[in-house]
Amino acid sequence: MNVQYALLAAALASVVSVSLGGVETDVPLKVADEAAQTEWECSFSTSTYLVQNGRDYVNPNLVLDRDWLHLEARYNYESIKTGSIWLGYNFSVGNKLVLQATPMLGGVVGDITGIAPGYTISISYERIEFFTQGEYFFDAGTRSGNFFYSWSELSYAPVTWFRAGIVIDRTKALGTNFEVRRGPLVGFRYKKIDFTTYWLSPGSLDSTFIFTVALNF
Repeated sequence: MNVQYALLAAALASVVSVSLGGVETDVPLKVADEAAQTEWECSFSTSTYLVQNGRDYVNPNLVLDRDWLHLEARYNYESIKTGSIWLGYNFSVGNKLVLQATPMLGGVVGDITGIAPGYTISISYERIEFFTQGEYFFDAGTRSGNFFYSWSELSYAPVTWFRAGIVIDRTKALGTNFEVRRGPLVGFRYKKIDFTTYWLSPGSLDSTFIFTVALNF
């Protein structure tokens, strides 16, 4: 009888031991995965403008995103020798047909000074993507300095590393008058680097080549 009690006691001790500490859990891994999904996404790009019969310049941009929060810094974008800081809200809808949008508000300082509500919108369906970015600039000095700027692209990517399409640009960066320019674009991707070439107003006296390099990290 004593032997039976001893065996029963040993069995109970084994069950208690497994219940208290013998079972592993993957909860910490799930928490770590969720935390990783909320990390910052960054993009730094430089666009070099080669303007025929005009002034060449470089336009650097820094973009920081985390969940809904969008932060952005630009230079030589609204005008030459002018910088801007932006705060926006990211959201997206759809699965196969995907809409991503970011309404923003920016402060502009430099050769021109003011505030600018703006937006970035991307609509993609399989290998086709439409991208547009714009803003309405309110000049702090004079109402006549107000203007609307926009940049729009429509492209097709037959493979993941290559795309081609058209671009339309409405800008005031090159002077006091508005210019609407259009032309082809060709883009390549290697890992986290995007390289895109634009040719605005091909064949005209104001023909402009733009070489853009973007690093995503």
